[in-house]
Amino acid sequence: MKQKRMVPFAIGLLVIVVALLVVGKKAGWIGKEYAISVATQKVESKTITEFITANGKIQPQTEVKISPDVSGEIIELYVEEGDQVKAGDPLCVIKPDMYISALNRSEATLNSSKARLAQAEAQQIERELAFKRARQLFESSTIPVSEFESAEAAFKVAQAEVRAAQFAVKSAEASVEEAKEQLTKTRIYAPMSGTISALKVEKGERVVGTNMYAGTEMMIVAELEKMEVQAEVNENDIVKVSLNDTALIEVDAYLNRKFKGVVTEIANSAKVTGTATDQVTNFDVKVFLLPGSYADLIDSTARQFYPFRPGMSATVDILTNTREDVISVPIAAVTTRVPDEDKKGGQKENSQTDLSQPEERTEVVFVHRDGRARQVKIKTGIQDNVSIEITEGLSENDEVITAPYNAISKTLKDSMQIKIVPEKELFE
Repeated sequence: MKQKRMVPFAIGLLVIVVALLVVGKKAGWIGKEYAISVATQKVESKTITEFITANGKIQPQTEVKISPDVSGEIIELYVEEGDQVKAGDPLCVIKPDMYISALNRSEATLNSSKARLAQAEAQQIERELAFKRARQLFESSTIPVSEFESAEAAFKVAQAEVRAAQFAVKSAEASVEEAKEQLTKTRIYAPMSGTISALKVEKGERVVGTNMYAGTEMMIVAELEKMEVQAEVNENDIVKVSLNDTALIEVDAYLNRKFKGVVTEIANSAKVTGTATDQVTNFDVKVFLLPGSYADLIDSTARQFYPFRPGMSATVDILTNTREDVISVPIAAVTTRVPDEDKKGGQKENSQTDLSQPEERTEVVFVHRDGRARQVKIKTGIQDNVSIEITEGLSENDEVITAPYNAISKTLKDSMQIKIVPEKELFE
């Protein structure tokens, strides 16, 4: 009875085995080497432009931060944020009462010094006459030596007092000029033509001058028609950037549009951020936005007709190198391999690995030849987002394997059989 019950199971198992054999035969699992499905592409010549991407902020090319030279209360404020000003236009007035009093004191001191000078000069004339009489009498032996010496000393003292009074007058004159200058600085004028891009004070506020302190930053005057992007470029890429390099700028406020620019300044000193264990070293690069690339965005009828505002976020692609008609392949087609790793089961010929010496890896691509993948050692040049230049190892019309990336980077070996399928079917 048990043997009869086992018969249906045996028949079913036999049917499954036969089905697997049929499927394996069709798929090439039996009687034929397994082939990996891949997509290929012909090697072609094209123009490749290498670029460096950096993030930054938009700022005016020229801007002036205005702080007062004197302290006090703002009693007049003539501008608002966004106003257009010309060089020399009045911006605000700081209460001048204290500085007027200081000027009056300085002028009074000057007049007093001049009066003392006149008194000293009169004394000098008197002592000079007395000295001359004493000298005549001494020469005629009428008076003793002591009287003559006393008259001479008194005359020299009078001369010194005149010189001291003259210096006092100069000092008082300097104080008057300083007081006038301080009084003049209570009225603040625009140092350049531009736009009030930031106004940080109100009428009635007290501000601190820059005589001894940092001072209160009251406003910023900027030329908003000349804008630039201050981008931070990594230390690994900064050596590729040169002055006057062309740049494409994408501003977050204007999606799907790129503006043109040119590199105008490259920092010599690095900007280091982060902790000692996680430091990031960047260099500031300034890229001028060419007005012609955004001329259509300017609305001259609006009060603020500049399309860019200071502080906007931007991404800069700096074009560092361009080569025309070079052999290129998709970046995904290039991978690395350890020399001779295909031998002896994927291990290097020397089974003893020196952990202190890192494995030397070479750049390779896999080329389709006679239904098999052939590993070809190459040398690469510049690259863009899609393609990479091949300087050695390939020629035009070679058919390189471009997908799937997992197969290219890990699975494929030299002389392995492949099956070419369209890329769409490959990922389906």
